[in-house]
Amino acid sequence: MDWKVFARSIAVVTEKNMRIYYFKGPVVVFGLLFPLIMFFTFFIGRNLDIVLFFPGFLGMMLFFTASSVGPLITPWEKREKTYERLVSLPVILESVIIGDLMAGAIFGIGITIIVFVVSAVLLRLPLANAGILVLGFVLGSIAFAALGTLLASPTTDNPSNIMMLSSLIRLPLIFVSGIFVPLSSLTGWEWILTSLSPLTYLVDLLHTALNGDAVYPPWFDGLVLVGVILVFIGCAKVIQRRNLVKGI
Repeated sequence: MDWKVFARSIAVVTEKNMRIYYFKGPVVVFGLLFPLIMFFTFFIGRNLDIVLFFPGFLGMMLFFTASSVGPLITPWEKREKTYERLVSLPVILESVIIGDLMAGAIFGIGITIIVFVVSAVLLRLPLANAGILVLGFVLGSIAFAALGTLLASPTTDNPSNIMMLSSLIRLPLIFVSGIFVPLSSLTGWEWILTSLSPLTYLVDLLHTALNGDAVYPPWFDGLVLVGVILVFIGCAKVIQRRNLVKGI
């Protein structure tokens, strides 16, 4: 493999996705408006401790923004009959998957940094560990961009079908991830259910970074997120390669 060509092809796919898909309606609605609406619905007027719950909101923002681009790309390309042309030399399937992932990750981390900076200034938020905050942003954005790419892998050329599937998977995750109920207060089956969500470990990592009150050690949260990234990318590659072999 020519690594220079590989890196160049990833950069080209990423740039193409950023120019075309960042301002599509579903990305704006599910990536920007929805998490803000959720925040206002649950926190405004309820006299909750914003410092305690802000890591959960920040994790939810990163989760939705990073995973909102990927589900749109592949079905849109298939509908426009450009997917097969894209997956050709020197661009290989891995270039396309990583390019789609990078577009989602850049979108997620960019929007979330803006939200964090504005909120930190207005709300005077604490910052216990800036390094862990950066680590959380990077790993979280890549992990959930990889989720978005995986969700786009099924055999359909209808973006609305993928967006519906995406909503069915993403919405339940936010309610079992320690966003609205602190992890330290969960026990029994609630703890087990919450532990199955990858978003839980991002929220816990952000708690370490902002408040220093996390449940798990940072290395464990980071290790889980790395494992999630590898699993999501691997599954996306297997599904999309199988679809190409079948010609669908």
